[in-house]
Amino acid sequence: MDLKILEIASDTKNNKNIKNYTHAAKSKNPLCGDKIEIKLIIKDEKIIDFGYQGNSCVYCQATASLLSKNLINKEKSKINELCDFAKSFFCKEKNSTKKKWSFLSELFNMKNISRKECILLPFNALKKIVSN
Repeated sequence: MDLKILEIASDTKNNKNIKNYTHAAKSKNPLCGDKIEIKLIIKDEKIIDFGYQGNSCVYCQATASLLSKNLINKEKSKINELCDFAKSFFCKEKNSTKKKWSFLSELFNMKNISRKECILLPFNALKKIVSN
């Protein structure tokens, strides 16, 4: 296992329950049973706070941690674009992380393709929120 992934996952600052959330969604991986719940406070179409909780592997936790740190104060429309990019990343022959999403480069790497579903689980929950 990549030590950088462990380091990212160990940043649990936003692994919290937001009680006064405005938006929430859950996702479950039917293959392994991983679960993630994301709760957001969205005001004026921007994410003000981001909390996540779940029972999941280190790849899912690392993804949730990165998303929670990097999406606060981002517009809801940009989040939708990010989720679409994430879903398509592992399907392309030539993959590169777009510069604006470079914070995901440690996870969005073809060496992690076997953990694709784990990495995408937080994106699936986030997509449910921003698509509404």
